[in-house]
Amino acid sequence: MSVNKVILVGNVGRDPEVRHLDNDRVVANFSLATRETYRDRNGQRQELTEWHTIELWDDLARTAEKYVKKGKLIYLEGKIRTNTWTDKESGLERSAKIIRCNVMTFLNTGTGGHKEGSEHSSSEHTSSNENEEQGDDLPF
Repeated sequence: MSVNKVILVGNVGRDPEVRHLDNDRVVANFSLATRETYRDRNGQRQELTEWHTIELWDDLARTAEKYVKKGKLIYLEGKIRTNTWTDKESGLERSAKIIRCNVMTFLNTGTGGHKEGSEHSSSEHTSSNENEEQGDDLPF
């Protein structure tokens, strides 16, 4: 048995890039920053920011198009996926890890009428051509 599940809470790094595809399919991509704080060997507080590439499909992508904005704090659940492609310039095979999400919850109030804790989810799509140290400042 194996599990591929990611849970992220972080801030949106850029407004979603949304593409409307054939057959009424929609995909949205954006970056999400998660932050970790810890104390180094000298007792100094350090902060580490990790950037994640997020992918949403269909209903979640439509919701993201309307309501996800840079800086918004959100909760996401999904799976790690690897996208592969051939670089047109070099001809080399490339790959990138993404987080394909099927649950999204807005954690701070903002424009668009979504209140704190507003949750959205979508059925997951797995087609291969479709193109996530503890401290006192945890966000939940």
